[in-house]
Amino acid sequence: MSPSSLLRSRGSHDSGKVGMIELFFDLVFVFAVTQLSHSLLANLTVQGALQVTMLLLAVWWVWIFTSWITNWLDPERIPVRLALFALMLAGLLLSVSIPNAFTDRGPMFAFAYVAMQVGRTSFAIWAVRHEPLNMTRNFQRILVWLLCAGVFWIGGGLLDDGLRIGLWGVALVIELISPSVYFWVPGLGRSSLDDWNIEGNHMAERCALFVIIALGESLLVTGATFGQLELTLSTVIAFLVAVLGSVAMWWVYFDSGAERAHHRIANSEDPGREARVAYTYLHALIIAGIIASAVADELVLMHTDHATGPGISAILAGPALYLLGTALFKMVTASRIILPLSHLIGLLLLVVLAPFAFAQWLSALALGSLTTGILLIVATWESVALRKVAQENTTHALGQELPK
Repeated sequence: MSPSSLLRSRGSHDSGKVGMIELFFDLVFVFAVTQLSHSLLANLTVQGALQVTMLLLAVWWVWIFTSWITNWLDPERIPVRLALFALMLAGLLLSVSIPNAFTDRGPMFAFAYVAMQVGRTSFAIWAVRHEPLNMTRNFQRILVWLLCAGVFWIGGGLLDDGLRIGLWGVALVIELISPSVYFWVPGLGRSSLDDWNIEGNHMAERCALFVIIALGESLLVTGATFGQLELTLSTVIAFLVAVLGSVAMWWVYFDSGAERAHHRIANSEDPGREARVAYTYLHALIIAGIIASAVADELVLMHTDHATGPGISAILAGPALYLLGTALFKMVTASRIILPLSHLIGLLLLVVLAPFAFAQWLSALALGSLTTGILLIVATWESVALRKVAQENTTHALGQELPK
């Protein structure tokens, strides 16, 4: 690697370390996640849920694409650092526009999003201009796909609400399928997994940090809402239930699953494939579950006695999306053929709970307590089971080492 190269160094102890500039960049997305949860809470309808889902996918997509770029490029180099600062500015405009993205601030959202996607990839093409040709070709293919999607983003932003959701839907489909077809472009061919040779340590840590961002936003919403309420037994219990739910979510992801996946991708001979499925796609489902759960926690705090149909849906959907996302993530990163049993049982319990909830047999607080209980059961089950297996493996290994 030449001294003028903007690529990360590989193979050193700190090569996969997440830099301070990347953490600074992530602060914009703390704001974005907060905007998403508030937008869903303000419009808890089928249409509102669809709109927030689309905006969440856009926010996640621009963040994960940037994480791929900073996996290749060294964010400690001045040009890369300046590019991240420019992306932060556009990201703030993107985040500000989220609550009104389907009304008067659609153009702001669209132009900010396209500027981030196209601008960042154009910068990457310039940054690798002296590197092997396959890197340049890879980013050129990506740019073509983003430009095609950008036409629909801008068109949707400039047109009214009825057409906007359709055009933005097309834009999202274009972007979401692009990695699965290896960014194939006529005349340029398609990328290969060798072109996506990444630093596994960095990718795993970046995505884990985004999960922390989302969980932190959930706690912020819980604390802010609780601070404005009158102290009663119901609100105190609802507060404790919400905090325990966040703790259980942290435990389900971080106690063992994240570390095992981190070790696997760090030692993988094909980290690009691992990153594309487990981190690029499946983590969006995990983040959606956390955001929906944050909305559910606020609903339970404000309305402990009664929840409407949309509120019940949010209370059930948050844990369900989260368990499904983490289960798929663990299945893929552990080469399982089925979902983890603890997560399957948790999802089944949520399904069993649903008819009782929609029949209005449970208060909002009771329903929230039960869903948190299910998360705690999953976290405890998996933790105990894995530690038991680890202990048995250790005992077996020691037994083999003993002299006969």
